[in-house]
Amino acid sequence: MNNNSKLKTQNSKLCIIGLGYVGLPLAHAFASKYEVIGFDINQKRIDELNEAIDSTLELNSDQLKEVLSKFNPSLKTHHLKLTTNLNDIKDCNIYIVTVPTPIDKYKRPDLTPLIKASETIGKVLKKDDIVIYESTVYPGATEEECVPILEKVSGLKYNQDFFCGYSPERINPGDKEHTVTKILKVTSGSTPQIGKKVDELYKSIITAGTHLAPNIKTAEAAKVIENSQRDINIAFVNELAVIFNKLDIDTNSVLEAAATKWNFLKFKPGLVGGHCIGVDPYYLTHKAQEIGYNPEIILSGRRLNDNMGIYVANQVIKLLIKKGHTIKGSRVLVLGITFKENCPDIRNSRVIDVINELKEFGCDVDIYDPWADSKEVKREYNFELIENEKLKIENYDGVVLAVAHKEFKQFNSKLSIINSQLVVYDIKGFFDKDLVDGRL
Repeated sequence: MNNNSKLKTQNSKLCIIGLGYVGLPLAHAFASKYEVIGFDINQKRIDELNEAIDSTLELNSDQLKEVLSKFNPSLKTHHLKLTTNLNDIKDCNIYIVTVPTPIDKYKRPDLTPLIKASETIGKVLKKDDIVIYESTVYPGATEEECVPILEKVSGLKYNQDFFCGYSPERINPGDKEHTVTKILKVTSGSTPQIGKKVDELYKSIITAGTHLAPNIKTAEAAKVIENSQRDINIAFVNELAVIFNKLDIDTNSVLEAAATKWNFLKFKPGLVGGHCIGVDPYYLTHKAQEIGYNPEIILSGRRLNDNMGIYVANQVIKLLIKKGHTIKGSRVLVLGITFKENCPDIRNSRVIDVINELKEFGCDVDIYDPWADSKEVKREYNFELIENEKLKIENYDGVVLAVAHKEFKQFNSKLSIINSQLVVYDIKGFFDKDLVDGRL
């Protein structure tokens, strides 16, 4: 590749590896200007998408149909093809990896999806190809973990035969306002010239603009501290909530008053889950410990946030006792199991901690969530979801509002006529204050 040449749109054939919450919207955005192939190992996912059905709800049917040639025969080079077949991606010259980077049960980074994606690309990698990673990792992971795999499998030499880039994803699942093209994108490359090429690529679709970092490691670090910062700030207000509860002060009222100052940071207490904020800090602390530094503030914030589900459950138990309920056999309804409101994503949901702790006390717990897929919840957490037709709040001793889905607003009017023995705990500050017995 001539490093001084400009990236030519007509010569670029892109492959997006991983078609989840991040990869699919990105593939759709690139398909407006490039020939794109979306690759995923999940055949069921590919089949659904080829029928213009997105179970993540990031794209609607019309958005998929506008880039799938099956529904739009007039499409020529700028379109999206979806596949599980490795042969379909061998002619691409830019590969973008958007697979998840979770943690294991010991809170250690699990790079398995990233490693397997790198092995897949290595099998089809050619001279002058560019591999761009978007998955959140610790600083150095791309060049220390992924590049050696690409070299080994392909037989090619890094920064001589092929090149890499890193452009961290900033997708906010369920957010229809801050979509992929409207979020400023950090970019980087394995050489200064490749950095410019990667930046030009993203700049061609990102209307919010781009920021070219000096190197891959800097871009990796920038991403991992974004969510670590949010995690620490939420941990701070969670600790405030615990203190104010002991002082019999309403946390939300305190935050509303404090927020009248122009430079006050507006964070709210809550359960910190999902695939980013509850995970990314462990990637940074892993790397820090690897080089001999034990991070104190980051891990302290993580411990506090990880224990908030247990804290909430204990508060609910105390309120049940105060209202005269026998804990063993008490019926508790948990509203919501996804990691955030108005989104079907259940990955790393910390509502699970509340449910498990209530069950440890002997409570009978039902879960209702109109956004979550019941089969996915059963497979992931071994919990059954209650159906809407069987939902009768008057049959419960306690209700825990865990996720602020818009559908739950209907319960405001119902709670006002339920008997006074019902315990209502509102984690999100979602219901009218005078209808609840406790909230963070």
